[in-house]
Amino acid sequence: MTDRQIRVAPGVSLHVRDWPAAQDGAGDGVIVLLAGLGANAYAFDSLAPALARRHRVLAITRRGYGSSSKPPPANDMTYAPATLVADLLAVLDALRIERIILAGHSIAGNELTLFAGSHPRRVRGLVYLDTTFDYLASGGDDEESEKLSFEAQEPGPADLASMAASIAYARRVNKQWWPALEAFWRDKLEVQPDGSVRPNTPPDVARAMDKAAHHFSPDYRRVRAPALVITVDPGTLRNLLPWLSPQSDPAIVADGRAFFEVFRPLRLADGERLAAALPGCTHLLIRNGFHSDFFIEYESIMVGAINAMRWEE
Repeated sequence: MTDRQIRVAPGVSLHVRDWPAAQDGAGDGVIVLLAGLGANAYAFDSLAPALARRHRVLAITRRGYGSSSKPPPANDMTYAPATLVADLLAVLDALRIERIILAGHSIAGNELTLFAGSHPRRVRGLVYLDTTFDYLASGGDDEESEKLSFEAQEPGPADLASMAASIAYARRVNKQWWPALEAFWRDKLEVQPDGSVRPNTPPDVARAMDKAAHHFSPDYRRVRAPALVITVDPGTLRNLLPWLSPQSDPAIVADGRAFFEVFRPLRLADGERLAAALPGCTHLLIRNGFHSDFFIEYESIMVGAINAMRWEE
């Protein structure tokens, strides 16, 4: 694996992790992995090597996160999906890669749809990793709402006192803990002179990215490439809100359970809606998964499903 910094615009470079195909030559082509909101390329440190048995694999940290550049949001376009798609195209051109299988987790579904619609000749196929059909239609234009009682608490001063304390916090709010998650977590933090840590994404950048992502409506009609749509069914409260425990306030657990009962069927219906928008796609349902790490927990299923697809030549 090779770590690269690739310039995509004046003053902007992206961190790219590049795994060569284990087979001789190019193997079965190039897969590009895009992480979800707030995440970075290290999130794929387990899935990428598994896919690299047959493919060259690139995991890219979009601008604003991790080890990529974080330009101040000069206007609404600085972190708009169109800008992120232009960044991706610049990476491919810099590496002289013509066609790819493009996979994206969660919010990255915006980039998949827009890139495939804007640059159809560069896409052999798409893999939607538990993405949402349309964030804008799902309430993306709502003003910031009050934090719900059952949501994970933000890390406090004690949780940010050291890298070890921060990792302990992250372990509490995740279903399981994996080396790839720890690598991702470390890459999103910067260590201060006193040993404390803080997110390395400036707050104004995080807000601009979140706003741009949730105010975008994908046009699936322009997508022509084969697609694999993977939807995660949490199945249980533990898989949706893993930070709730038997020691949690019963009233908060009750609120979380009420939310789960509403959210689960909506999530499954949203996955069906996405699949229906991509005629001829393959739709895979992963049961009893946690949105943030299902592609690690069910890695063998992910790899098998991707390798079984008939991508465009």
